[in-house]
Amino acid sequence: MPHLFYDKDADLGRLAGRAIAIVGYGSQGHAHALNLRDSGLDVRVGLPAASRSREKAAQAGLRVLDVADACAEADIVMLLVPDTAQADVFHADVAPQLRPGKTLMFAHGFNVHFGQIAAPAGVDVSMVAPKAPGHRVREVFVAGGGVPSLVAVQQDASGHALQDALAYARGIGSTRAGVLQTTFAEETETDLFGEQAVLCGGVSELVKAGFETLVDAGYQPEVAYFECLHELKLIVDLMYQGGLGYMRYSVSDTAEYGDYTAGARVVNEQSRAAMKALLAEIRSGEFARRWIAESRGGRAEFLRRRAAEAEHPIEKVGRALRRMMPFLDPKEVLPGAGGA
Repeated sequence: MPHLFYDKDADLGRLAGRAIAIVGYGSQGHAHALNLRDSGLDVRVGLPAASRSREKAAQAGLRVLDVADACAEADIVMLLVPDTAQADVFHADVAPQLRPGKTLMFAHGFNVHFGQIAAPAGVDVSMVAPKAPGHRVREVFVAGGGVPSLVAVQQDASGHALQDALAYARGIGSTRAGVLQTTFAEETETDLFGEQAVLCGGVSELVKAGFETLVDAGYQPEVAYFECLHELKLIVDLMYQGGLGYMRYSVSDTAEYGDYTAGARVVNEQSRAAMKALLAEIRSGEFARRWIAESRGGRAEFLRRRAAEAEHPIEKVGRALRRMMPFLDPKEVLPGAGGA
């Protein structure tokens, strides 16, 4: 069994008197900054002068500085800007402020693992990666709990980088739930694979394919939406609570039998071969190189795909149906809007 670290394994006192800079104030940034502040630690937020998040952070009672200034006075720097912006921010504003004895931290290993960021000798490099969106990291903390995290050490110059990372994990609430040790490579490669093959890419295509199959066969789009998208949450919630076994226990025998007989016909050997190819591209760095080039080249293909997906019939049908179900607290993404 893997070893999990809890509150008893993490000494928050290790961070007492040490200045922490949170660079970025998006989904994860706001949660880390506020949770650490509420844990009694010395936090400041580093943001560009033109950032729209400066006012939000200040209104939350946080001290806001330019990125370079925040990093200059910090003993620990947590870099929480988007993957595609991290290297530029690091080289321009973070690296010049790093000195032996400082700690550079991440919540995702992408840039370190794929060679976009390398800390100088004498600096600890570690990761605390919550396994939840930032708003949940904050909500669960405020409610007295925590979300699980992964912890990893890439460079242990001090000899106590893991202990300091666990103290940070306690500061954001994760040792209340459990922290699992990993490596930058394992976290990065499994995270990218999960997003592409299952959580985002795989699920999105499966939902659309099911919807299109029913609509093309003459069924009402609204009924197809309920069957292929709306009810998915109910099934995933059961898996979340008790795994595949609990989901199968909770659905009808007819649904369970269909699970056993049909699933492998949809996710078949061709699908598995595609998953292996995706993983190979991730591990070789091919995906990272492609995504970095796309971002630096203006994101034309990315933006084209985003716009096209927003016009898919399942999105149009879903928007109309969700407006009729206010109990869902429905959300709408404006055309052209991006994610966190």
